Amino acid sequence: MPSVIDPRSELDYVVQQTVQSPSDNEYLNQLIPAIRDASKGGRGQQLLQSLTHYSSDREAEIEKICNTNHQGFVTSVNQLLQVREGTVSLTSEILNLNQSIQSSTEKLAEQKKALVESRGVRQNIDEATQALKDCLEVLRLANQVHDLLGKTNYYSALRALDELQNVHLKEVTQYKIADMIQKSVPATKKLIAEAVMTDLNTWLYRIRESSQFLGEVAFYHTEQRRTRHRERTEAKEYLGNFKLNSAIELVSDETEEFSVLDNEEVQVDFTPLFECIHIHDALGETNKFRTEYAATRRQQKELLMPASVTLVDAEGASLNELLEGIAGFAIVEKATMERAPQLRSAADVDELWDSMCQTAITLISNALHEVDNAEMVLRIKGVIALFVQTMDSWGYSVGALDAFLLTLFKKYAELLKKRFSDDFHEIVSTDDYMPMPINKPDEYDKVVNVSWYTPDRPREELNFPLVLPFSQMYPLCCIDIRNFLNQFYFFSDDHFQHPRVIDETLHASLDELLSEKVCFSLVERLSSQYLGQIVQILINLEHFEIACQELEQLLIAARSTASAGANIVLRATEDFRGHKKTAEKRIFELVNSKIDDLIETAEYDWLAPGYDSSKPSEYMSTLTTYLSNIMGSVLLGLPTEIKELIYFDALSHAATMILGLPLSPDVKRINPNGVSALARDVRYLTEFVDTLGNPILGQNLEELQQTVALMQAENSEEFYDVSTRNKKYGRVDAMNGPVLLEK
Repeated sequence: MPSVIDPRSELDYVVQQTVQSPSDNEYLNQLIPAIRDASKGGRGQQLLQSLTHYSSDREAEIEKICNTNHQGFVTSVNQLLQVREGTVSLTSEILNLNQSIQSSTEKLAEQKKALVESRGVRQNIDEATQALKDCLEVLRLANQVHDLLGKTNYYSALRALDELQNVHLKEVTQYKIADMIQKSVPATKKLIAEAVMTDLNTWLYRIRESSQFLGEVAFYHTEQRRTRHRERTEAKEYLGNFKLNSAIELVSDETEEFSVLDNEEVQVDFTPLFECIHIHDALGETNKFRTEYAATRRQQKELLMPASVTLVDAEGASLNELLEGIAGFAIVEKATMERAPQLRSAADVDELWDSMCQTAITLISNALHEVDNAEMVLRIKGVIALFVQTMDSWGYSVGALDAFLLTLFKKYAELLKKRFSDDFHEIVSTDDYMPMPINKPDEYDKVVNVSWYTPDRPREELNFPLVLPFSQMYPLCCIDIRNFLNQFYFFSDDHFQHPRVIDETLHASLDELLSEKVCFSLVERLSSQYLGQIVQILINLEHFEIACQELEQLLIAARSTASAGANIVLRATEDFRGHKKTAEKRIFELVNSKIDDLIETAEYDWLAPGYDSSKPSEYMSTLTTYLSNIMGSVLLGLPTEIKELIYFDALSHAATMILGLPLSPDVKRINPNGVSALARDVRYLTEFVDTLGNPILGQNLEELQQTVALMQAENSEEFYDVSTRNKKYGRVDAMNGPVLLEK
């Protein structure tokens, strides 16, 4: 059973624990709950009594202690009083010291205040100094920008300006100088841009001024390449199949290093251009610069092109200057495009090139009417071909120039044809139309070498002096024909992309010259009354026909591969062949006319009382002498078949004319003496023909012989007997026989 605890004892314990608390907080923390519990439990009076009892116990304990230690306490009190007196004295000293310290502290505070204030001033000074340094640095950079600008170090100036704007100005933004310099930055950038553009314009001006010299150097380099290519072609013939600027030629020539833009004669430094590009790129004005540069180059192109050129100056300086200037300008453009593709595109460069080409073609075309000499056209073509090959090596399109060369070739062909036409006309008109005499072997060799002529005998068997069958005009024309061919093909030297046109034009021109200027001119001279001239023309026509046949083969061999295939036929060949017949007819006409004249002199007395049988009539003697003489002199140079044909026609005509004498209406009657005189002359003519040794010629006299035999026949009735007539008088005309018998 639990023990009963005395409530009073419990309160005493609580009071004891509370009073003995080590701190005020614990004291309160224990006292307040004890009071609250006592109040709730109705023990408040008991708690108060416990507290009073505890207080009385403590006082009694203190009193007991004091009584026990009274003397010590008194002594302690006395000591305490002494201590108190010392404390009072010490307090007084402390107060005095405090006042002294306070006074010192005030001075120290004043000094500290002064120190603080001086530190602020110093900080302000430091800040001002730093600000001044920053501003000075800004000013230094600003001045440096202008110094660099003055030294033309534009990119460095722009970099310094950029550093100033983006770094140093930001450090002094609170100062007015920063605002002033910031506002001046655009103007400075503009100044840099203008300065670099000024330098670029100076560079462009120098480039424009040196364009012609640059083009001249480029032309010289191309000419050197031509020379080396010819030398390689001579050493290795197969290289002749490859033109200049072909892949094979470029590979073969790659060991020869030469820069048109950087050599001993000329050096083109693109630094100003690169710097200008860099500056405008840094300024963000690349598009603007590209536009301005393009406009400037267009203006320079316009300044480069003259208003007109002349093609008839002695050295061709005007044309050379034009094409050299264009070449230099275009080379700089191509080099610029390769080095700065962002500045010059291929379209821009090609546009300028096409414009310059068209202008040059127009200028040359307008001046082409001044040229009246084929050699001058050839020189012009040579300059243009050199220009074309030079620019082709730089990758430019030369189609328009190639097309213009075709126009130039037409002009060349016209002038060449006109010149040789005049030459042929002069040769034909001044020829003596006599067989060409040769006095020395070297003269013979020269004539044979230039003419299309095959001698009848070897040179060793010939005796000089001698006479060639053709007249002097034939070898002279042959020389001109060869020169004409060579000069036509001269145009294809170096560069010409239309070989087929040359072949076709040469064919047509040569045909025209031979037909109209040689053949027709010879035909016009057939109206001459001089038989020897007509005969010589016929001989010349014969040789020209042979020459045309040789020329056809020569043209086939000389034509380009583009024209290969079809045979070449000269119309002139047929013209010469056809007009040989014309010349032969003219010879017949002249011979027959002479025969007519001789026979018209015949004076037969058809009713003569007698006749002289010892000699023929005078006209007959003259006629046979004439025929004999022309065959042995004038017609001697003609081929045998032509001479026989002339004899045949002459005898036939003579027989007809002689037969016409008794048939004349003026002859009314013929007696036997008259018939005998006619028979005598016919026998004489027959004997003459027999001496010629050609039985066919005698057939021309059969009608005349049979007619005379009929007139001498005793029985004329035989003519009316068909069987007898066919046997004895078959060649006698059925109408003329009765007429003569009647007379």
